[in-house]
Amino acid sequence: MNLEHRIEAFAKLGKFLKQFNTVKIEKNDNSEFNTLFFDAFEMQINRAHEFNGWFNKPNVLKAFKSWSEALTIENLKKWTSNYTFNDELMPKNIAIIMAGNIPLVGFHDFLSVLISGHHVIAKQSSNDKHFLPLIAKFLEYYNPEFKNKITFTEDKLPKFDAVIATGSNNTARYFEHYFGKYPNIIRNNRNSVAILTGKETKEELEGLGHDIFQYFGLGCRSVSKIYVPKNYNFVLLFNALYKFNDIINYKKYENNYDYNKAIYLMSLFKLQENGFIMLKEDESFASPIATLFYEYYDSFKNLTENLATEKEKIQCIVFNENDMNFVKLGQTHHPNLRDYADDIDTLEFLLNI
Repeated sequence: MNLEHRIEAFAKLGKFLKQFNTVKIEKNDNSEFNTLFFDAFEMQINRAHEFNGWFNKPNVLKAFKSWSEALTIENLKKWTSNYTFNDELMPKNIAIIMAGNIPLVGFHDFLSVLISGHHVIAKQSSNDKHFLPLIAKFLEYYNPEFKNKITFTEDKLPKFDAVIATGSNNTARYFEHYFGKYPNIIRNNRNSVAILTGKETKEELEGLGHDIFQYFGLGCRSVSKIYVPKNYNFVLLFNALYKFNDIINYKKYENNYDYNKAIYLMSLFKLQENGFIMLKEDESFASPIATLFYEYYDSFKNLTENLATEKEKIQCIVFNENDMNFVKLGQTHHPNLRDYADDIDTLEFLLNI
């Protein structure tokens, strides 16, 4: 199976996933793929919250929509055209230890390993272990040569040649100790931040709302902190964020809101809040659920220089300037295939093992 065949398989998957979108779930045809897989995928989408309370249906469908848009022939060819592939090389066994904070969070690593021609040994998080096996079965049916390339395990990892592991700061230290002798990519906690000027339109701030609230703020690309100029008018931000007020009706989010608010009030912290999100002035990057940290800045230049020194803690910086170092407001959860986690080129790593 060469690169072209692998691209075709993932493009077919992308076309299949388009049927599960945030507007509605609708079977486009009665093809053999839909006959075999459509109902299984729909059932798993509807049941996802039973296995992980944060995986509500809208967020699962947003993840499906994002990947269906990324997995096109055009996007896959554009992505892979930047690398040199050699399908004559002996495939390696790549262990992937996946996080489970948002739906399909480990899919990019899964895709990268298979598109590079290697074999996947996936150790999934217990919080997100039902979608990838379905996707694997789809790929194996489309091209039977995938059957010997994908393994899932819940036990000790079988023999592997390299590892990609994602976890918390604590587990990353364990990963470093255990996997340090192998070629590896080891990722830990990161957060995303946004820089505001006070000149943003309501529509732009609503875009920031998507960056903050999608996946309940649990993703590394979720904005957990904003930087604002002195005398910033927070009323503008609260007015724009009001369209997301229904999030408080989700019980797990509400429980976190109530708990964190109680902690802050007992600690006599100064808060700004609107009934579904709290703003707290804080120098940290990682804010609790239902909380958005903020910090004032005097100089944009000084701020960006300071953030550069903290780049190991930051996944992406949101700012509405035409600069490749920034992500536009509202776009953090729409990465393209070359937007690698922790800015480590996964495909380059895999092609040079």
